[in-house]
Amino acid sequence: MVPPADFRSYYGRPIVKAPVWHHDIAAYLFTGGLAAGSALLAAGGDATGRPALRRAGRLTALGALGASTYFLIHDLGRPERFANMLRVAKPTSPMSMGTWILSAFGAAAGTSAVAEAAPLLPRRGVPGLVRRVLSPIGTAGQYGAAVLAPALATYTAVLLADTATPSWHEAYPDLPFVFAGSALASGAGVGLLAAPGDRANPARRMAVCGAAMELYGTHRIETGLGLLSEPYRQGRAGRLLKAGRLLTAAGAAGALLGRRSTVVSALSGLSMLAASLATRFGVFDGGVASAKDPRYTVVPQRERLAQRRGDHPTQ
Repeated sequence: MVPPADFRSYYGRPIVKAPVWHHDIAAYLFTGGLAAGSALLAAGGDATGRPALRRAGRLTALGALGASTYFLIHDLGRPERFANMLRVAKPTSPMSMGTWILSAFGAAAGTSAVAEAAPLLPRRGVPGLVRRVLSPIGTAGQYGAAVLAPALATYTAVLLADTATPSWHEAYPDLPFVFAGSALASGAGVGLLAAPGDRANPARRMAVCGAAMELYGTHRIETGLGLLSEPYRQGRAGRLLKAGRLLTAAGAAGALLGRRSTVVSALSGLSMLAASLATRFGVFDGGVASAKDPRYTVVPQRERLAQRRGDHPTQ
């Protein structure tokens, strides 16, 4: 009887081409999520009568979106490539849809952020008219950005899962939970830094909800993908995701227990932001690592083939 063959690759070369993206895209994943989470924070702050949260959310959403656009264009190499993607809208293309989501969100978030300057304008004359008009327009933009925020937070998860990169592609059911939770957590971090005490209660609820989603999603991709979970547990990706888990748990605990301490709330906010950053870079590095090792392409293929045949997988 012939023993099961050991896996061999062609001179150890990758079978799937590794993503050509650099860490600009990992930073883009973080800042896009931060913009989305901050937009939700602004809407929650406005709805509950907390102007500090509203202001921090609006301004952070615009700033994070600007950074996100910079990282994306820098990775593309030429600004006109971003503009060219707006020439068509392809519902089947995550990149095309993401470009339109980013643009629409930018218009809404920009309007709401500019409206924060309305109280600084004189009450009379043309500036007074602008002052009166800006406030309702800013509110409309704020809630428009909040409506688009879930799509902005999660479309990048669909974008990664739509590639042939093994550990990204296999994680398609769970990456949206990771990215949505990370976005909520980072937005909550902004709120915990911006408003002390009870005025940050909406941010505290966001922190707990975001932490639960992020911890669930990262646990799934680290343990539920079989062999393809390995890249998320090893090397740089493993260290980053472990740090993200610890920081997320610490931030959520601080958000719950630090209601009476401005220092604890601020540290919790910083922890949530750092956790979101570590998680995004960890997911990015894990996917790149899986593409560079041919074992993560061939072994799962053999396992799926064996399952279809009703045999035991060979490695």
